[in-house]
Amino acid sequence: MESEDPLRQQARGAGFGLAAAALFGLSAPLAKLLLERVQPVLLAGLLYLGAAAGLWLHRALVPQTSEAGLRRSDMPKLATVVLAGGVAGPVLMLFGLRRVSGLAGSLLLNLEAPFTMLLAVLVFREHLGRQGAIAAALIVLGAGLLKLQPGPFGADTLGIALLAAACACWALDNNLTQRLSLRDPFAIVRMKTLGAGVANTVLGLWIAGALPTSGYLATALVLGSASYGLSVVLDTYALRSIGAAREAAYFATAPFVGALASLILLGDPLRWHAVVAMLSMALGVVFLLRERHSHSHAHEALEHEHLHTHDEHHAHAHGPGDPQGEPHSHTHRHAPLVHDHPHTPDVHHRHRHQR
Repeated sequence: MESEDPLRQQARGAGFGLAAAALFGLSAPLAKLLLERVQPVLLAGLLYLGAAAGLWLHRALVPQTSEAGLRRSDMPKLATVVLAGGVAGPVLMLFGLRRVSGLAGSLLLNLEAPFTMLLAVLVFREHLGRQGAIAAALIVLGAGLLKLQPGPFGADTLGIALLAAACACWALDNNLTQRLSLRDPFAIVRMKTLGAGVANTVLGLWIAGALPTSGYLATALVLGSASYGLSVVLDTYALRSIGAAREAAYFATAPFVGALASLILLGDPLRWHAVVAMLSMALGVVFLLRERHSHSHAHEALEHEHLHTHDEHHAHAHGPGDPQGEPHSHTHRHAPLVHDHPHTPDVHHRHRHQR
């Protein structure tokens, strides 16, 4: 993680998270249009292949990086990220989108935020205060308002369950990716999108029997490059800076982008229950964005490798083989340290809190 002032780090993470959310939010209504002609599993594969193609092209054009590379010890986490977030999540989402309106589907994707926060707090030792808990409740309440009677503009029970399961897969993906985010984000997402793209495309071709027409194929690849490639890279930078729970707050804005696009592209009506759901979710996002966290905390001794500059957290000596200039990446050791400053639950701030 490139070290910087904590408030600047939080603002930077917010910028990455909001940009990632906007790119991904557009994918739900556009993917729903593609589902009219493309089988769901095959579409998931094509979206990720488009993302992989864009990211591997980036590697060819910009081969040099100061980021820490992936290691063999990272492979179990990366494999789980590919299977949960790259294979299961998109397939569940696309099958769910077939049973709900574009507007309802876009808003139900907000369930990813509270699921991510629950895993981050209960399993991965991130801290989330009272405001965060209230925000998660408001988002879940808003999603619950969308359980309507089946119909062309509603959401049936199975559709809601499929989208909720997709969000649970992405919650696991988010938390594991946060643990990997000290590595090169482009390398992480290249591997994720390639693995997910190949797996889903092979399975999709077995189900569908053939690729879609060239127009639909090109649209899926371009959409995937932006909404599943660039978006996920930006989101990985956000996870690195602010942790999984707070990243979920910013990414929770994605369904609002999707909902607005659905009104324009799909002609979905804006009914009273959708307005109430939007307001409840929006209030939850506001609570999350307002949360601040500062207290005296202790850093234990830690040895790892990541991109950094020399600040209070990185006051270490260099050996003859270590790189010059900043920021740079090399294996280094953190000495124990106790201090008080505003912080987010990045990899350097996973400490216990008094209840």
